[in-house]
Amino acid sequence: MSLETDKQHWADRQERGSFWLMKLTAFAAKVLGRRLLSPLLYGIVLYFFIFGRSARQAAWQYQQRLADWSGRTELRPSHWRVFGQFMAFADSLLDKLDVWNGKLSLEQIEIVDPALLRNHLRDGRGQMLVGAHLGNLEMCRALAELGEKVTMNVLVHTKHAEQFNRLLGEAGATHLRLIQVSELDPVIMLQLSERLERGEWLAIAGDRIPLHGARTVTVDFMGRPAAFPQGPWLLAGLLKCPINLLMCLKHEGRYRVTLEPFAEAVVWKRSDREQVITHWAGLYAQRLAHYCLQAPQQWFNFYPFWKTDDDAHS
Repeated sequence: MSLETDKQHWADRQERGSFWLMKLTAFAAKVLGRRLLSPLLYGIVLYFFIFGRSARQAAWQYQQRLADWSGRTELRPSHWRVFGQFMAFADSLLDKLDVWNGKLSLEQIEIVDPALLRNHLRDGRGQMLVGAHLGNLEMCRALAELGEKVTMNVLVHTKHAEQFNRLLGEAGATHLRLIQVSELDPVIMLQLSERLERGEWLAIAGDRIPLHGARTVTVDFMGRPAAFPQGPWLLAGLLKCPINLLMCLKHEGRYRVTLEPFAEAVVWKRSDREQVITHWAGLYAQRLAHYCLQAPQQWFNFYPFWKTDDDAHS
């Protein structure tokens, strides 16, 4: 899970428990069903809310940043609003399991695609989708499995990618694959380039930093400096592929998947790489803040996103 109970990096905890937690939860969902599983999962999240001081502080900090930046006083944090963010996380886990178990149909998902990007999912070379831990990125399976039957490669930092792929296969996912990209070595780059040439698409989150060897860039996010990974923009420059944003937010019990063109190309040379990546990461942070306002309690980065935590609350 993404909630943290201590000062450890999110990836360190994820390496230890995410795979087995998801395996257990997926099994429980199949045996018990969502109605019986919900109280158990909500109980687990309540435990994290009560004892996860660092995660609680991080959620408080995020809500304070969002309220200050937007000028919307109704978004100011309270214990109830922070708990609501934890509960939204639990709800997203249940939705994720519904996707895995084939209980969510395309008719239950609204796809907002003003630029008609879906029309290009099968056009020659693939492209890149950059998402965030806002809402539910699992809904990219709506494009991969339920919609256009295009192969979607989700780039992750976890070393358990192959084990997660087995779980995906057991759940019937044939067009969705996780690929570990902790380091952009030549073998990985060749593999990704080949997948793009086959017309497959790549999806990556642009708002989390890997544990080891992370290259970051500091940009303005909601009026304060925050570190973002360089990975998506480095990758786009190396692979020479267009980038689109993918946001999957829940509105009134229904998911809205938004596809938004972002960059036709990210071009950098060694001499200006830092400047170019800072530019694109800054634009991404602006769009991410925009979408945070659309779903204020669906931000699921439960760790200190901004370096300063003067407004954190226990």
